Amino acid sequence: MKFSAAVFDIVDQMRLTFSLGVPPVLRAIFAAPSLLLNPTALSRISFERVWGAFGEGIDSYSSPDKAALITPHASGIVLDIGAGHGYTAAYLDRTKCTKYIALEPNTLMHAQIRAKAQAAGFSEVDGSLVILPSGAEDVKSILSAAAPHKINTLVSVLTLCTVPAPQQTLRALVEEVIVPGGTFVFQEHGLSPRADVAWWQRFWTPVWRRVFDGCRLDRPTTSWIKGLTDENGESLWVEGNIWNPTDFEEESLFWRQSGHFVRKC
Repeated sequence: MKFSAAVFDIVDQMRLTFSLGVPPVLRAIFAAPSLLLNPTALSRISFERVWGAFGEGIDSYSSPDKAALITPHASGIVLDIGAGHGYTAAYLDRTKCTKYIALEPNTLMHAQIRAKAQAAGFSEVDGSLVILPSGAEDVKSILSAAAPHKINTLVSVLTLCTVPAPQQTLRALVEEVIVPGGTFVFQEHGLSPRADVAWWQRFWTPVWRRVFDGCRLDRPTTSWIKGLTDENGESLWVEGNIWNPTDFEEESLFWRQSGHFVRKC
């Protein structure tokens, strides 16, 4: 890849991220110095502020693709892993979706999730909304929230880049959480098939992941999803499609793909 704007735009994004995230962290430390011993809490304070600035724009930019991906395919009990500020709720057809389970370990984002979910017709009062302060690896909490049923639709939007042990977590979600015949829809960024782009993704990831709450640019996420197999080596999917969003940019370090997969019965 040439030394193009696509390579160095990330520097400007990191600079902006620092300018947004550092002030609330400093204020939090001043109010409670013991937070210096809790880097996870500081990261979440920073990221909530950063996502507050970036989230709406990112959602708006990809809105047509997300509407085409999520709205026609989501039904029943919907699990949104890494819900962030709850933007997924707006793409759910309330007449088809009986419950929205928003999984978000950063509790500072829960108020935003609640507001957006309520605007979409989901409520904690009637049980159609559940907000869990858990990560995607917490299968026990997910199953408890969905009980006595399993998840009909799993949604992941720009989340699997940060999940610990992603391949193990993906397998657990598909095998243990999604009901047979259930749907997995996602829009994720990951490792580019272009060698030059992939080189830069690997180059920047050690810095980017520290700035952006653990986000990795270099995970072959869609390949992991497509390649999931059972103990007999057979695909866990009865059908699946992966495509590039309409705003696809070949040289982008945030190379993205969307997908719609159905778990075999």
